[in-house]
Amino acid sequence: MNSNGSVLVALGWAVVGAGAGWVVRLGSVRLARLEELEPGHTWWQVYGPPVLAALLFGLFALEVSSFPLLVLRSVFVLVLVQVIFFDLEHRLILDRVMFPSMALALVVSLFGHPWWAGIATGLGAGGLFLLLAVAGSAIFKTEAMGFGDVKLAVFLGLLLGPLPTVQALFYGVFLAGLVSIGVIIWRRSMKGTIAYGPYLAAGALIVLYQLPQ
Repeated sequence: MNSNGSVLVALGWAVVGAGAGWVVRLGSVRLARLEELEPGHTWWQVYGPPVLAALLFGLFALEVSSFPLLVLRSVFVLVLVQVIFFDLEHRLILDRVMFPSMALALVVSLFGHPWWAGIATGLGAGGLFLLLAVAGSAIFKTEAMGFGDVKLAVFLGLLLGPLPTVQALFYGVFLAGLVSIGVIIWRRSMKGTIAYGPYLAAGALIVLYQLPQ
């Protein structure tokens, strides 16, 4: 396909992404109410998911030539977009989102080479984050990392496999560190916490985009 054709496909897929992002937003509102949470209505909460999904769908369409693979990766993009905005808004990563996503990632991992790599990575990443969560709570006498982050780490391991998961976690921790420094400077205080999920998800999106076809 020539460059003009690729751009047209990317633009068309970006429109699909915008619609899918709206569905994600509406779904998140419904999920929030199921959790007895009040959905926010600021501009970034309402328009963030469709805008980010549209941008990511367009970028992935430029990179991925296989349509079935593009559809599959776009589904995972939507999962990560949902995690980003819901965790930023509510400081919560939902089991209702994570468990189905982990099941789909597990099925996909079984067709990888070797088939066990995703499973082993998911268990390893989840175990590491579980250890960090328990140790952090014991040391700081407060929740240092949510168990939603543990499930997200399992999902990333299943989805990405060994080396890409390490890269995604590195990117996520790096981004979280930068934001933490910015918050400390802005508030002029060491107090307060941030949600790690959005930055881990952002790191996963970077690596997912870079994965070979």
